[in-house]
Amino acid sequence: MAKRNTPTSVDDAPPSTAKDPSPAAAGLPIDPDDAGELIGRTVTINRSPQDLYAFWRDFRNLPLFMDNIASVQILDSMRSHWKVKAPADTTVEWDSLITEDIPGEVIAWRSDQSASITNSGRIEFKPTSNRRGTQVTVTIVYDPPAGTLGKVIAKLFQREPHVQARQDLRRFKQLMETGEIPTSQPPAAAPRGE
Repeated sequence: MAKRNTPTSVDDAPPSTAKDPSPAAAGLPIDPDDAGELIGRTVTINRSPQDLYAFWRDFRNLPLFMDNIASVQILDSMRSHWKVKAPADTTVEWDSLITEDIPGEVIAWRSDQSASITNSGRIEFKPTSNRRGTQVTVTIVYDPPAGTLGKVIAKLFQREPHVQARQDLRRFKQLMETGEIPTSQPPAAAPRGE
């Protein structure tokens, strides 16, 4: 009787980061002097790769489901300016450059060299084997400001990228499958008892 091979841990990280947690294994360019922090998450969404790619590629849509992103301004077809919420009601900003763009399949980017938070990443859109949705894999490498202390502070303020990546992908799935993101917040127009 054949033995079933069962994984010993359950994780939603892409296989490239789960097996070998390095930016190079995830297909991202790295600075040999500073490998940074690697984040990888995967979710299956019941939409076509083309639909998901088109929505994501218009970076102005990202603040709709990414809680940390205050705004994205498109500078040209390959560059954008990002304003991101940080701990203690502060923000950080940088310009980003698209390094790979294959419609319906992948978008990869990196921050410009003057960025206060050096980062790069890629998002892949692959049809599932049963053709009933798309496997969306996001992989990000970033250099946290203030190193380990910065990571601890970010975690305390719920701005830590590992936590945000999981929540953002969950909201992306909800938005793309249902057209809305459920929330416990009352609508602004809802009557309130006083």
